[in-house]
Amino acid sequence: MKFYKYLYIGDTVSNPAKIKRRLKLHMGVSVYVIALSMGPDQLEIFHGGYLKQKYYRSHPPIIVGIASCHEEAMEIVLKITQECLDATGGCDLKTYLKQRTVRPTNCPYTKQQCSNSGG
Repeated sequence: MKFYKYLYIGDTVSNPAKIKRRLKLHMGVSVYVIALSMGPDQLEIFHGGYLKQKYYRSHPPIIVGIASCHEEAMEIVLKITQECLDATGGCDLKTYLKQRTVRPTNCPYTKQQCSNSGG
């Protein structure tokens, strides 16, 4: 299982570390996850129980958010969309999220210093 570096976690999610561990072990978790779409769509929302399927062991999604209910997952998607719109002026969420995980090539600091400074 792959998790986004700047994972979005819903306000009502309790013990995110435990949830991440259970998702990595492909155990059933009663949360909703927001993942980068493997197809042409931007993001996908699905129940954490789907990750128990064998398909996801060989094709792990990149999880960008965890929510306790579908409504909260929709709020997280809206938040990501608004951040993307403010930062880029567009709504290419996949590109926006992928660029946030890459250290800028012109950054004069080490990788650790860049991640701590938000760059």
